[in-house]
Amino acid sequence: MQYKYTKFLNTIKYKITFLKLNNSHYICTLNEFYEKMKKHIRIIDLLENTKTLQEVNAKGWVRTFRNNQFIALNDGSTLNNIQCVVDFENTPEETLKRITTGAAISVIGTLVESQGAGQKVEIQVTKLEILGDSDAEKFPIQPKNKPSLDFLRENAHLRTRTNMFGAIMRVRSTLSFAVHKYFQEKGFVYVNTPIITGSDAEGAGEMFQVSALPFDNTPRTEDGKVNYKEDFFGKQTNLTVSGQLEAETYAMSLGQVYTFGPTFRAENSNTSRHLAEFWMIEPEVAFNDLAANMDLAEDFIQNVIKYTMDKCSEDLKFLENRLLEEEKNKPQAERSEMALLEKLNFVLENNFKRVSYTEAIDILKNSKPNKNKKFQYLIEEWGADLQSEHERFLVEKHFKCPVILFDYPAKIKAFYMRLNDGTEPGKETVRAMDILFPGIGEIVGGSQREERLDVLIEKMKALGIDEDELWWYLDTRRFGSAVHSGFGLGFERLVLFVTGMTNIRDVIPFPRTPDNAEF
Repeated sequence: MQYKYTKFLNTIKYKITFLKLNNSHYICTLNEFYEKMKKHIRIIDLLENTKTLQEVNAKGWVRTFRNNQFIALNDGSTLNNIQCVVDFENTPEETLKRITTGAAISVIGTLVESQGAGQKVEIQVTKLEILGDSDAEKFPIQPKNKPSLDFLRENAHLRTRTNMFGAIMRVRSTLSFAVHKYFQEKGFVYVNTPIITGSDAEGAGEMFQVSALPFDNTPRTEDGKVNYKEDFFGKQTNLTVSGQLEAETYAMSLGQVYTFGPTFRAENSNTSRHLAEFWMIEPEVAFNDLAANMDLAEDFIQNVIKYTMDKCSEDLKFLENRLLEEEKNKPQAERSEMALLEKLNFVLENNFKRVSYTEAIDILKNSKPNKNKKFQYLIEEWGADLQSEHERFLVEKHFKCPVILFDYPAKIKAFYMRLNDGTEPGKETVRAMDILFPGIGEIVGGSQREERLDVLIEKMKALGIDEDELWWYLDTRRFGSAVHSGFGLGFERLVLFVTGMTNIRDVIPFPRTPDNAEF
């Protein structure tokens, strides 16, 4: 293969390369060449470029414009802006006035070594085009004003124009890719489970109803109840709280599957830890017992965090510094014991400690915070449902490493969890597990699933769950049942942990919460 170069074309200053292969010539037309030259280069690529004195085209949004000369341009590909130097003496005054914060522009110019500190290259602008004006008086995201997180939530459609939210969303994107990469490389099958469902996987009843029935003159049965037989699906349906039950059916034929999709809870919980719409990662694996389930969850979490730390080091360092600045204004007792990157490495470098629920209860009952009544929810007896304060104490104070709690009381866990044999009456336990992290508490919940048909039916009866509604789920126990396990990880909880943010509304593009469905 040889490359042959043509003579300079008089109309342009660039060389067009001809590729000679087996005596055939592949030549781009002049129009194709011009089209190619219109393509802009991402700012992240320009900043990493070592070849200067070349003509480049950059497009993005103006962050600042100083002295009628220096544009800080950002296109979302990186935290860093590229400085574009305008020849203001030869640029129309009308154009200069339109270079305002938030404006979209295109610049063509020469990439040169920068004279200023903190940047290797800059663009000496030869041509500037305003692609979209921005009213400087009305544009809400002004860097000089240092907008609060509350203000940015109210302007969620524009908040990614800031470095903070640009970094968060790039980390979120990388984490999402890491999830799929991990499972695909392990041979898992990606399953898209229904968003509209007639089942309640958790049995909690906190579900958004889906209906096409009119609010006025709603069809009723003879006893005055809503006649769902006349609804779109011919039955009562809801937005899913979990894809687990459906994923289990696929695991019992495909071996190992995972879901990664939106889930919904109509829980009227207006806190920094809850959303009404969020994304769940749910693997289900045939022939895995509880121990294998723990192994999978630990390996998965460490793998996706490591991948993201490698790919987003600059963004994570920025978020760490942001967190340190934020915590300067907090009392010492409320500050994190570990910096962000230290906390992430803490998870990577420590094996997860496996502790039974019963052992954890004994530790908590005898702990100083419990004895001195420092816990908001005191631990008094076996069977208590652990709160975030208890989970964080176990991780951060007692064991000082990530913790996996297992064998929970059956009464506080879901119907599908495998009942342990030989337990004391009144102290029945299930093969459930929760993974606890520093600063956040529970991040993963999972279990070995109840594979015995008779036991599962009895548990459903005890909880008032209609067998007829889940006939298809019970079929997996009728036809070739086997030990199987899985877990659920709220994706936003993972993003929250990795970014160091403290409010879950800041790690999803458009949060859905009580009284808020904006954008």
